Amino acid sequence: MGLFARSRHMVAALLFLAVLLAGSFAHARTILTLDPEHQPLMLQDAGDAWLDETGKATVQEVASQKGITWHATAPETIYKLAGGKAVWVRFTVPPSPTLERWYLEVVYPGIDRVELFTQTAPGKWTSQVAGDSLPVASWPVPHRQPILPIAVSPLEPRVHYLRIQNGTIFGAPLQFVSEQYVSLTQQSVALGLGVYLGLVVLAVVLAGVGAVSLQDKGYWLFALSAVMMWLCQASLTGLAGLHMWPTLVWWNNMAPQVTPLFAIASLQVFFAEVVSLPQRSRITYRVLVAAALASLPLAIYIMITPDVMERLRIIVLYVCGASVLGLFVVVWASLRGDRYAGWLLLGCVPVAIGAGFPLARAGGLIPVSFMTTYGMQIVIAIELPVLLVVLAMRSQHRREHTRRIQGLDRIDPATGLINSAVFHERLVRLTARSQRLKFRSAMLLVDIGNIDQIRRQFDADSARELTLRVAGRLLSVAREIDTVARLSEHRFGILLEGPLHADEVAEAGPRVVARCLMPFKGRPLEWAAHVRVAQALIPMDGTDPAQLIGRLEMLLASAPADSRRAVFMLSKAGALTLA
Repeated sequence: MGLFARSRHMVAALLFLAVLLAGSFAHARTILTLDPEHQPLMLQDAGDAWLDETGKATVQEVASQKGITWHATAPETIYKLAGGKAVWVRFTVPPSPTLERWYLEVVYPGIDRVELFTQTAPGKWTSQVAGDSLPVASWPVPHRQPILPIAVSPLEPRVHYLRIQNGTIFGAPLQFVSEQYVSLTQQSVALGLGVYLGLVVLAVVLAGVGAVSLQDKGYWLFALSAVMMWLCQASLTGLAGLHMWPTLVWWNNMAPQVTPLFAIASLQVFFAEVVSLPQRSRITYRVLVAAALASLPLAIYIMITPDVMERLRIIVLYVCGASVLGLFVVVWASLRGDRYAGWLLLGCVPVAIGAGFPLARAGGLIPVSFMTTYGMQIVIAIELPVLLVVLAMRSQHRREHTRRIQGLDRIDPATGLINSAVFHERLVRLTARSQRLKFRSAMLLVDIGNIDQIRRQFDADSARELTLRVAGRLLSVAREIDTVARLSEHRFGILLEGPLHADEVAEAGPRVVARCLMPFKGRPLEWAAHVRVAQALIPMDGTDPAQLIGRLEMLLASAPADSRRAVFMLSKAGALTLA
């Protein structure tokens, strides 16, 4: 009976042990394995983490585990490290037969300080330090973000402790990469950032050419905003710290904090220029410029204040506020009919979406990820061509507007026809050419005879519209080599380039009358132009242009108001004949 009882207790113990083993397997944590075929190797929950509230614990104290409660690491965990706090991460590197070097990569270019401890003997530790608290050139591996070599043994596991300090938060993934993988990924990232830099340089060069050749301030502002955005992104991704100022510790730490202010300020001023805000609302423009200039004292304050959390609040508030103000100006201009505001909104939407990721990461809402690090480069690469297209459209429209203004002394603004001064110049050249080459040309003066009747029967707007319609009809009758001009409110002139046959001269006046009498679509039959045409041959009827025009004007003035005649020709004797 005793043996049976002992057997029963043994079975119960085995069942209890099986339950414990099953529970442990159900909640098994990730085992770190350095596999070169699967990189990068994320730490996941293979490590232990502890938040040091004082930030003063040493590696000896942490390794002794006195009063320390460890918890499993998780990639989505965000630690608040303001006030000098530090987070410790403990992980064990298993034995690995590979001869390749392995590194711990902290995917966070802007971190203040990371220190990796490795035990070399009982109670003795060696450390490697990286981060913005020391020059990039003095890191164990100079890189855009901290990369620390780890100790790998082919015979025994190695325990490592990682101490992380940052002025605000920390939520970046920790990953293990081999030397070969670091080289390959560095080349890929360098290629992507190089393409982005090349796009920015191309945009700046094109903007500089446009600014010099077109004398357009918008191109200078675009170039400035593109350079500032690139400098901001280079600082945030660690590219500037690696290549531009690897020995400047203080500026490498401050650049990611102050360059976003200048980038967003220059972008808002550029938007204001594109939508002609100074002409639309001087007060709104001054408010926007004042907001942009506020980036200067804010940047100085950020650089001198020791409170890191206050810096973060200023950065987030200014970037969000300036962005909202800039978008408000663009939307406001779009609602008032600005032809470029819609295109600006199209270019701003991706940037507004992409900017949300780094802002959310800075505010501690999301951990570091690919989009928080490289999202802005992607959307800016989309935005730059759109903004260049907007500037090109704006310049083209402005040049056309300038040409129209400059041509007001030669072109009638209502019809687009040349005016009387240019008509006289061309008549002089046509007369000289006809005399020299001995061929027949012609000149016609066209009056709208029933314009007063149209004004009485309809209204003044209808009379003005009829004049414009007649101009179009005269252009349709004339050949490409002929000249049509508006000489006065209701009088037009036509120069028919020779050599002309006699039948062509005889048909010119009646053809003009018939074309103008044709009804207009959507208008009553009474709304038609009854024109009178006075016609002269060049040089047969005279070689003095001013005298010739005067004689044709007298022809039209001397015609009876109730006359049914529509076309009059000037004979050499100056008599009136019906064509």
